[in-house]
Amino acid sequence: MTASICPPAAVALAARLADAAGAVIRPHFRTPVAIDDKADASPVTIADRDAETAMRRLIEDAFPDHGILGEEHGARAVDAEFVWVLDPIDGTKAFISGVPVFGTLIALLRGGRPVLGIIDQPILGERWLGVAGRGTTLNGRPVRVRACPQLDRATLFATSPDMFKGADVDAFERLRRAVKLTRWGADCYATAMVASGFADLVVEASLQTYDYCALVPVIEGAGGIATDWQGRPLGLASDGRSAIAGDARAHAAALERLAGAA
Repeated sequence: MTASICPPAAVALAARLADAAGAVIRPHFRTPVAIDDKADASPVTIADRDAETAMRRLIEDAFPDHGILGEEHGARAVDAEFVWVLDPIDGTKAFISGVPVFGTLIALLRGGRPVLGIIDQPILGERWLGVAGRGTTLNGRPVRVRACPQLDRATLFATSPDMFKGADVDAFERLRRAVKLTRWGADCYATAMVASGFADLVVEASLQTYDYCALVPVIEGAGGIATDWQGRPLGLASDGRSAIAGDARAHAAALERLAGAA
């Protein structure tokens, strides 16, 4: 990939989107905000809805021919060459619990593949930016994954054991038994920690497109790898199971465990 795959104007816009979302979210954090339940029983707040609305308006003004897929307000023109994928608060359960490990996820896809990704933690003031052809940065400073040649040295994250269903329960358990340390929670912040060299694996299931697209450029630009459980690239058509790693060796070993290898 080269930098030209992602237009510079889109990179500038992505930063404005994160700023706008953060301005909406911060006043609601650790306040008695009303919580509604969506059809899938997941929580949503005014902060989620209004943050996405603010981002969508900016995109529509700057790039009216671009598609948008957002968690709260649906899809528009997702067959366009460029599609923005937005999760205003990835980790709403953490947000309503007052724990600052949620984040705003912003991705730009070109031809169905993520070419720009932002993980923005608006309370801590931390922003990871990944752009195709460039190294990932945290608040403008380069970050890099750490070496992890084998699973028995790996720190593994997953958001919740509840996300694994059916055969995926046993698959994840095979991996969990092989690693050094397993941590639950952290939502998108776990991938940020892999990109910054403080964790090694994030393996998840039952994800939606807006949960993972922004993570791909961030982790790849830091030297890591992000695929589905079969090792295929993550994109609009992925099945909701992701395997993110800082070291390709740990990634390959994790896929073997998930597939059933001893």
